[in-house]
Amino acid sequence: MLQVHFLVVSFPAQGHINPALQFAKRLTRIGAHVTFVTSISAHRRMTNTPTLDGLTYAPFSDGYDDGYKPGDHHFYHELKRLGSQALTDLIVGADRRPVTCIVYNLLLPWVPELARDLRVPSALLWIQPAAVLDIYYYYFNGYGDVIDSNNNDPSFSIELPGLPSLTCKDIPSFFLPSNTHVFVMPVFQELIQNLDEENKARVLVNSFETLEVEALRVIDKFSMVAIGPLIPSAFLDGKDPLDTSFGGDLMISSSIHYMDWLKSKKEASVVYVSFGTTTVLSEDQVREIGNGLLTSRRPFLWVLRPPPVNNDKEGDEMVDNMEVLKQYGMVVPWCSQVEVLCHPSIGCFVTHCGWNSTMEGLAAGVPMVTFPQWSDQPMNAKLIRDVWRTGIRVEVNEEGVLEGDELKRCVEMVMEGERGEEMRKNAKRWKDLAREAVMDGGSSEKNLQAFVGKVGSLESLI
Repeated sequence: MLQVHFLVVSFPAQGHINPALQFAKRLTRIGAHVTFVTSISAHRRMTNTPTLDGLTYAPFSDGYDDGYKPGDHHFYHELKRLGSQALTDLIVGADRRPVTCIVYNLLLPWVPELARDLRVPSALLWIQPAAVLDIYYYYFNGYGDVIDSNNNDPSFSIELPGLPSLTCKDIPSFFLPSNTHVFVMPVFQELIQNLDEENKARVLVNSFETLEVEALRVIDKFSMVAIGPLIPSAFLDGKDPLDTSFGGDLMISSSIHYMDWLKSKKEASVVYVSFGTTTVLSEDQVREIGNGLLTSRRPFLWVLRPPPVNNDKEGDEMVDNMEVLKQYGMVVPWCSQVEVLCHPSIGCFVTHCGWNSTMEGLAAGVPMVTFPQWSDQPMNAKLIRDVWRTGIRVEVNEEGVLEGDELKRCVEMVMEGERGEEMRKNAKRWKDLAREAVMDGGSSEKNLQAFVGKVGSLESLI
């Protein structure tokens, strides 16, 4: 067939880049050409970027080439202004290989507007669960009052078609009165409105069909198709044994000594603790996690990122009894998470429930202790506990701190007993279904093939 040319445009944050780049690699494996587009600052921080036939990179300046500070609202304005010009130049100047489709991920609602102006088909790469997109859609299409009137009282249930009963503890944090990221909801509203304007807007979801059967189909106006999990091939379908990293990892480890340490541990004996790349834990919270790990007396691998630059303490100094703790486990600033989760010694994943981490945990078959922080994470924790039944959610005290005794209780529940056995059994089932989805003939693989087969027809996507 005629080779199609995709522009894959990613918001410049690690949690967005990793699945977008994995998606780009999948496209090249089935014969497409891909130009991967993100900001210069993000591209500079990317390590191990894959060199593949059919994959090129086109970083652009967003005015923040040395990086941006979260919460700088002017950044989003500049990203749209300069990004629109960069994409226009790429599309207009692509005479030798015309662009046949633009795929964009979250926080870039201006991309489909630009695509329509340039008469190029576009598709949204949704990097959260389909259920979360459903919630945003409902909010802006008739259910806003239902959610707003129940977003501050955990005793009230929120009933939305095709979704489990929710409370204010389960919905994305941007709906809550406590939300301080006031600029986010208008961005999602613009995104939903742009999708509404399209004829059967195509949404590619980093999920798989058996995982979210109803959520993928409940919005008739969209064509939502699952094409995940978007994690490296070596840990999923095995089609490319050399594909062991996302290629978008923004940190690298100077050593892989933690993998040697894991090899020395018994099967399913290690507690893996990581809260992603953006979560900043208070000193009290770090100490409580350390105390919980210490009293559990189980081997652990804890990814404890360096504190913010305005904190004059090292990570180790924020933890009581660190030397005693290290007798039981390892504390590292970074690790190759998907590689760790797939190691047979891992028995439990203590996680913030970012969707990338959730998908990696499901694909690795590891039960989870969930400690959601913000954004989609509370909903992800709800699905893990009540729908997929592969983990439990911690309870926090009045200050919002997870206490050490509670962490120990939850870890023990997952690692031992009848309930833990049930969670491990369910985790194994989802692991098998995730792999089945991306194998030849699997639902995600067929969905991706069908999508690529249709992009050559302008009428099929705009």
